[in-house]
Amino acid sequence: MDVTPELERRIAGIVALDLPVRRDLYRLLCAAEGEWLSREEASDALGIRRPLAAFHLDKLVDAGVLETRFERRTGRSGPGAGRPSKLYRPVDDEMSASVPDRHYDLAGSLLAAAIAESTATGAPVGECVRAAAHGAGVAVGTDARAAADAAEATHASEAVAAVLRDHGYEPEVDPTGDLALANCPFHRLAAQQRELVCGMNLDFLSGVLEGLGPDDDLSARLQPEPGYCCVRVAAR
Repeated sequence: MDVTPELERRIAGIVALDLPVRRDLYRLLCAAEGEWLSREEASDALGIRRPLAAFHLDKLVDAGVLETRFERRTGRSGPGAGRPSKLYRPVDDEMSASVPDRHYDLAGSLLAAAIAESTATGAPVGECVRAAAHGAGVAVGTDARAAADAAEATHASEAVAAVLRDHGYEPEVDPTGDLALANCPFHRLAAQQRELVCGMNLDFLSGVLEGLGPDDDLSARLQPEPGYCCVRVAAR
């Protein structure tokens, strides 16, 4: 399984929070709600020495968890105003990592498009979700067709597996030649709204297959199994 640079960055950030003092510093800065804090303010709030606070704050910066800037807080400028203080705050990003990546941004985009269409036309939301998911899948499959042709993929399943991996699935070829999906990129949403999300998943993957071309001998079908995505890509 490929680990993207973005996922590596997020994993490194979580690993950097393994020490209790770093977690305390991170919680402190998060509680500041976007305000910049100095080393002195952090050390005073946690009751630790300033050099220790500075060391761990800078380690969190190195890991991409915090960002910094320099600012004079004396209210003075020019000669004699003193050195600027180094200030810290959390980066504007989620501290989460999943292997492989979840794609809740795709699910959110599809649901938002469906709601907008339903509001504008009065069509049932469920129908709009199906149409949005299928349309997005066709667009993804069409783009993937060109990539598959360039890579000289020898079988439809190779192109399908490649595009599925790019979108957070983990395709595995089973003994029958079907592609079982060992990961659902919408896992948390599916646990809350299984019928809606599994249907959206099926429509998206059906669209991907359609976009890849009419000569492909694969189809998507619902086949829920423990430990797998609810959709399976099967040989016709």
